[in-house]
Amino acid sequence: MKAFIFSFFVVLTFSVQAQNKSTDIVGTWKSQKGDSHITIYNDNGVFYGKVIWGTGGSTKDVNNPDASLRNRDVIGMVILKNFRFDGKYEWEGGTIYDPRNGETYDCIMTLKDGNTLNIRGYVGMSLFGRTEVWTRIKS
Repeated sequence: MKAFIFSFFVVLTFSVQAQNKSTDIVGTWKSQKGDSHITIYNDNGVFYGKVIWGTGGSTKDVNNPDASLRNRDVIGMVILKNFRFDGKYEWEGGTIYDPRNGETYDCIMTLKDGNTLNIRGYVGMSLFGRTEVWTRIKS
């Protein structure tokens, strides 16, 4: 009986942690190159990321394939869209836009630890992609 009660509390503890984990990516992150800061936020269970600071490249979205968008500012641009937490480890189902080349990629985000976020952009299958490591900016 004691083993059952202990097991129940262990499972309950992990369940509560998993429920709270969905918002663990919320905050401001520094890109791998260190040339931009992105704030990730939660909008009704869907996660987005907006560029709030940058030092590299053009300040305009000059590489956008849509010519009508090439004059918009990169600062303030939402580059991470429509991510949902899988209930375990990943935020998936979203896309990432790279203003450096004007391409949008499917993307998965995985929190390595509280201050390290793996961003994997890919085309087709996640096997064929590239991972960047972003670092949390402490406020």
